[in-house]
Amino acid sequence: MTDYVVEGRGITRDYVTGGGLFGKAKTVRALKGIDFAVERGKTLAVVGESGCGKSTLARIITLIDPATSGELRIEGKPVDIARGGLTRDMRSAVQIVFQNPYGSLNPRQKVGQVLTEPLRLRGGVPAADRRRRAMAMLERVGLKPEHYNRFPHMFSGGQRQRIAIARALMLNPALLVLDEPVSALDLSVQAQVLNLLKDLQDEFGLTYVFISHDLSVVRYLADRVMVLWNGTVVEEGTRDALFSAPQHDYTQKLFAATPEADLDAIRARVERRRLERAAG
Repeated sequence: MTDYVVEGRGITRDYVTGGGLFGKAKTVRALKGIDFAVERGKTLAVVGESGCGKSTLARIITLIDPATSGELRIEGKPVDIARGGLTRDMRSAVQIVFQNPYGSLNPRQKVGQVLTEPLRLRGGVPAADRRRRAMAMLERVGLKPEHYNRFPHMFSGGQRQRIAIARALMLNPALLVLDEPVSALDLSVQAQVLNLLKDLQDEFGLTYVFISHDLSVVRYLADRVMVLWNGTVVEEGTRDALFSAPQHDYTQKLFAATPEADLDAIRARVERRRLERAAG
């Protein structure tokens, strides 16, 4: 039996727009019956143009917004935030890394506070253990102990995204939703963060839902790809199958309009780091 970390069946999401004194309210359906499932330790990439529903789906999976209808399951358990009943374990199981590393961190908190706060809010972890875990996670994402007492504005964009990734991992989630996590970074920094995400997935057995419009990044990171258009799934399959022979007209046009990136350089970095770890 396949071990799915997250599943969605018939997921819809409606928004009400307009209205007011003289206007008439209008319901817009942003997601129109989305079905998906992500195996443990794998990466599902959700791709499509802006406005197709990618980020709306991400917010539902991360339990920020409720679905209007349909069923969401996390670790095999049905979840409906509109009806409440969420446990701490459910909220801890799914974490998100946002697109903008400059806006996702509290500028008034030092890095140590950013990392330890999730553990403090969940409770049950002494302050000394929270600090120890945060220091270890800083090191794991490629930062140094002295960074613990610095503020976010003192870091580069790539370093801030590493901090955001470290924060997301503090609660040992089963699923990480990555909402355009490298699109705001320079190309050279993108490669470094992608390498880190690959390493962390291998080390912790993480499952990713990767939201992106950058198909070259998707081709590198994903196991399966789901293509959204106008709130519907027009195509879904393995990475190799979709990139070698896309079937839907929209997928073909989307892929044709995306320039190729130097994936060989990214792969070389990953292999070099793997060999260095094995030698050490």
